Amino acid sequence: MNARLLRNTLSSPHSQRFAMAIRFLFSLALLLPALTSAQSTQLRVPATIDTLPNGLTLIVHEDHSVPRVVTNVWFRVGSGDEKPGRTGFAHLFEHLMFMGSENAQYPAFDKLLESAGAANNGSTTEDRTNYYETGPSNSLPLMLWLEADRMGWLLPTMDSAKVDAQRDIVKNERRQSYENRPYGMASIELDKMLWPAGHPYSWPTIGYMEDLTAASYDDVVQFFKKYYAPNNASLVVAGDIDYDAAKALVEKWFGEVPKGEPVEPIAPPPAVLTSVKRQTMTDRVRLSKLFLGWLTPRVYSPGDAALDVVSSVLAGGKNSRLYKRLIYDTQMAQDVEATQQSGPLGSSFIIETTVRPGHTVAEVQKAIDEELARLRQEPPSDREVQRALNQIEASFYRRMQRVGSFGGKADQLNSYFYAGGGPDYFAEDLARYTSLSASDVQAAASQWLPPDRRVELTVNPEEKK
Repeated sequence: MNARLLRNTLSSPHSQRFAMAIRFLFSLALLLPALTSAQSTQLRVPATIDTLPNGLTLIVHEDHSVPRVVTNVWFRVGSGDEKPGRTGFAHLFEHLMFMGSENAQYPAFDKLLESAGAANNGSTTEDRTNYYETGPSNSLPLMLWLEADRMGWLLPTMDSAKVDAQRDIVKNERRQSYENRPYGMASIELDKMLWPAGHPYSWPTIGYMEDLTAASYDDVVQFFKKYYAPNNASLVVAGDIDYDAAKALVEKWFGEVPKGEPVEPIAPPPAVLTSVKRQTMTDRVRLSKLFLGWLTPRVYSPGDAALDVVSSVLAGGKNSRLYKRLIYDTQMAQDVEATQQSGPLGSSFIIETTVRPGHTVAEVQKAIDEELARLRQEPPSDREVQRALNQIEASFYRRMQRVGSFGGKADQLNSYFYAGGGPDYFAEDLARYTSLSASDVQAAASQWLPPDRRVELTVNPEEKK
């Protein structure tokens, strides 16, 4: 083709798009060696671990990609450390920890951080309580000073009035999140059905109303003294920092915080389902909802990762089996979810779906059981497994792009350290999924989701008066 004919050919819109595609493919070919080299390099998030004389574990990770710094504290205390009759303390302290300390009176904690361009938050689960701050690199001394002051000197400023005020806020949060929320009480009942009485996962993290009411000021003080000590905590400092400077600051501010008494690990009672447990409850809702639950292996144990893939094959997007059957094909359900809820003391696999008008819970449950039986009898297709793995891997790397916030690198370093695998467990964690085969997924569904050992909870609308 001569030059003139080539110019005329490429002048049409269709040919221009063709030329752009050729240029893109050529550019991609140039990048492939670099991409292959990057993928062959083992995934690492290097971190240095130190322990202060008072028992505080310090984990430092340098990331100079942006001028930001993060502090992330994990206390080894959650609602699972509470006792029956005294629930809700861990979550109550999540609130009290923002109510000022001896050298940073309320509301100095938030105001000082905001004036420095930093933000903070906290969360409570059954197994741990965490607090984090994120801000510009020069705000690190302020973050560490504030965290150290409330770790070591919170009690001098805490009184009955503060406890009562935060207790009322937690009660109102419970009303909003559970009692006055559609299907909100179902999760509490589901945990009661799954876990034996006295198991740390059998009561809600937010606690029971009567326990929050009965909690005295002295109860709260003793809870803090037992669990909120440096030897029961780990601190991650990550971001645009220098290791030696960060360590010196931590030693300066946290070194004087007194060490607490050793905390005995939890010894939960055995949790085993030997039959089908059924329960029906009513709520101020318009549609029935079905919950199916199984007890499954604890986090990072064999089968845990495979069950994450099972949840994706069943209900991970519009191409999943249950979504296609219940919502597209038969239109029996309004929504469907499946999750592997992993924990250090045990896990649960939950399927929940809302039944559409004109259909029954029995119809929907029969369809779900048929799909589960099919998955137990034959492995999913390679395409289904690969789609699930792509979703999991994409989510994994999205979290790693953040240094701070919930689920960012600093939070993950603490999570891996808590689990006992060392803070830089990123490559091993991802490999739990990328090494799975279709037969592994089938085996997990067959072993851990049997039809004769599970709980079945139905929430029906209240009868109209």
